[in-house]
This record gives sequence, C-alpha cells and structure tokens, in this order.
Amino acid sequence: MKLFNIMNKIGVQLKRMTHPQILVIGFAALIITGALLLMLPIATTDGQGASFLTALFTSTSAVCVTGLVVVDTGTYWATFGQVVILLLIQIGGLGFMAMATMLFLITGKKISMKSRMLLKTSFSADSLEGIIRYVKYVIFFTLVVEAIGAVLLCGVFIPAYGVERGIFMSVFHAVSAFCNAGFDIMGGGGVGFMPFVTNVLLNLVIVCLIVIGGIGFAVAMDVISKRKFSQYEFNTKIVLIATGFLILFGTVSVFISEYNNPNTIGDLPFFGKVLASVFTSVTPRTAGFNTVSIGSLHSFTKMIIMLLMFIGGSPGSTAGGVKTTSFSVFILAMFRTIQGYDEIRVYQRRINSSVIKKAMAITMLGIIWILTATTVLYVCERQISLGNLMFEVVSAFGTVGLSTGITSSLSSVSKVVLILTMFFGRVGIMTVAYAINRFNEMRNTMGSYKYPDGNLLL
Repeated sequence: MKLFNIMNKIGVQLKRMTHPQILVIGFAALIITGALLLMLPIATTDGQGASFLTALFTSTSAVCVTGLVVVDTGTYWATFGQVVILLLIQIGGLGFMAMATMLFLITGKKISMKSRMLLKTSFSADSLEGIIRYVKYVIFFTLVVEAIGAVLLCGVFIPAYGVERGIFMSVFHAVSAFCNAGFDIMGGGGVGFMPFVTNVLLNLVIVCLIVIGGIGFAVAMDVISKRKFSQYEFNTKIVLIATGFLILFGTVSVFISEYNNPNTIGDLPFFGKVLASVFTSVTPRTAGFNTVSIGSLHSFTKMIIMLLMFIGGSPGSTAGGVKTTSFSVFILAMFRTIQGYDEIRVYQRRINSSVIKKAMAITMLGIIWILTATTVLYVCERQISLGNLMFEVVSAFGTVGLSTGITSSLSSVSKVVLILTMFFGRVGIMTVAYAINRFNEMRNTMGSYKYPDGNLLL
C-alpha cells in the first residue's frame, strides 16, 4: 500500500512538471541507473566493481554520448560492463523518450499527449503531427545504419581480433560512432584507432557514421526523400552547408598545421595525411575518436578542434555542442548587422528574431559555462596547463570525448565539474535553464503592455 502511495505521488509530481524538467530528470535517472549497474562486481575485469565516482563519470559520459573516460574502456570493464555502456550509449543517443516510446509500441500501450509533447521537445520537431511515425522512422533508420556500419567494420576487426571479438567490436564501434559517443574498446589507454590510421575502410565507415548521426534525423529523412538541393527544407540546407564548410575548414586546417609534425601525420604518406586530416576534422563533431595522438597536436590545431567541438552537430541528432544552426545564425546575424540590415534573409527566407535571440543565448550560455568550468579546473589542477584544461572542458560540453590524456589524473572536484558539463552539453544548456527557471511559466500571465524604449550606447 505504501509503495502504491509513493508511486501515485511520483505520478502527480510528474504531471506538474514542465517538459524540460522531465527531460532533465529522465536523463539524470538513466545516468544513476547506469552508474549502479557499473558498480556491480561483474562489470569490471577485476571482479571488484567500480567506485561510485568512476561509475558515475562513465555512465554520464555514455548517456551523454561523450566518450571521456577515467579508466580504459577496453581493459577495465568486463563484457557485462561494456554491454551496459553500449546500451547507455544507444539510449542516450536516441533519447530515453524514444526508447520508452518503442517499449510502449511493442507492448501495445497508448501513448499519452504529454508523452507526444515530450517527444516533440526531445527531437526538436516542428509539430505533434506524425510524431509517433517520425519516432518509428528514427529507430528504424538508426538500427539499419548501425547494422550496415557494423557489417562493414567486420572486415576490419574480424581479421585482427577473431570472429567473436571482432563482431562485438564492430557492433560496439558502429553504435558508438553513429551516436557520436566516441567510446572505443581498443585498449591501450587512449590509443584509439591509431593502429588503423591509414585503413581506408575503417576511416570511411566511421566518418560516414559520425556525419549521418550528427546531421539530425529530420535532415537525413529530407535528404533521402528528395533528390535536389533546391527541394530540401530550409533547415536542411543550412545544416548541410554548415556541416560541409566545417568539415572542409577543419580538414584543411589540420592538414596544414600538422603536415610536418612527426608525432601526428608528419611521417605518413600524402594520402595518409589527407585521410588522417579528414578523420581529425570530422571526429570533433562530436564523436571523439582519434587516429592520431591528440596530446601531440600543435596548439593551433587544438584551438581549431576546440572550435569544432564547441559548435558540434545539428539539432535533433545524436551530437552535442551549440549546434550548427545556432552557429550559423550567430555568424549570419553578425555579418548582417555589420552590413546594416535589420533582419537575416537566406534562401528567400527570413529568420525570426526569436530564433536569433535563442541562438545568441545558447552560444553565450555555452561560452559562460565553459569559462566557469575551466576556471574551477584551473584552481584545482594547477599542475596542468590552462590550454589542456580548457580542451577537456570544451570536449565535455560538446559531448566529444577527445582528450589530451589528463582525464584520469583529475581530482574528484574536477571530475564532478566535467560530469555536469557533459550533462549540460547533452541535455542542452537552454533546456536545463528552462527546467530551473519558473519565469517561463509565469510570462503568459503577465500583461501585454510594453515599457518605453531605453537609449543605450554601444
């Protein structure tokens, strides 16, 4: 009877919560559940189970599809632990609401209007119309693309690791790449895919999975259903152009900066340099794999990678960051203001002022949090350079997972800060802000009057 009363009270509280609050709490609950599973003795190779902080950090990194680790995923975690991480990546990449919807559909349960509204918020959909059909497509599309990726990767991993281990590694890395998670089970403490730096099949498959997972499900659906660029939706055009530009910009920057660096691509043949440059350009968007030593990159290259990590992928995708659309609106607004225009017009469309304000808010909130988190880490980790600490924070915020190799040596306080940073980066810093700001519920009750304009010199 007491259990029934408790469940009833929880149900009442959930009904009173806003959509952002439910999304935040849902992701938090999933992270805690994953941490508890990773603390079990069967989760680690030594049979002792992980400490709470190690399990919490790993679970957060998996659910938030980041890839930052404090222990080596391939050697510290047993098969059970790796399977738990894989499931957390899949659920975190699709969103827990999508997985809950799939369970409802399998069991034949009715999906409430509130659940549909949550799905709309979770996937950044335009309307409720066809939202369940859209979720079905997302799940089907994800499984098909991941399956194709896994089959292709078998051609790399089975010859190197045998049939059983090779298949598991192929599935794990296909899911991790599509969900832009950046987790690898290669072993070797951060070596990642460095042994396969010139392997064309692995590089192309991983790059394609990252890009497809990072452009967003709505964009992928639009590209598949239409043949011409002119027929694409406005959002699709902006996402594709921004994605293509950032990949090209990153590739050229890495290639020029690291061309003669013997610790990265300097000793590779020309084609190998190009392949590694493309991979290093794509992976900050926001996958976190590496085929070269991140710690050995030049400072200029790290700066470019931090920019790419901060921007991240696109809305409604498995990627993090402030998103390509926010970055595009931010840049367009800046240039149009310099040119003296009052509004942004692109492809015979006008971008609403509310969208511009939201893009500005997302970008600035991201910058403020990164600076704040970096400051805390700098106070706690004086023995580590400021550049490497900021790289770690930006990687966590962009849910990328690239690291210069300092993650495991950080103090408990710094790890907690990175946990929060990964959480904000995945759920969305604006979503978290909406969840804790009750003003959004009050604004509709305020009068429609307006105050007179105030003169402010800029």
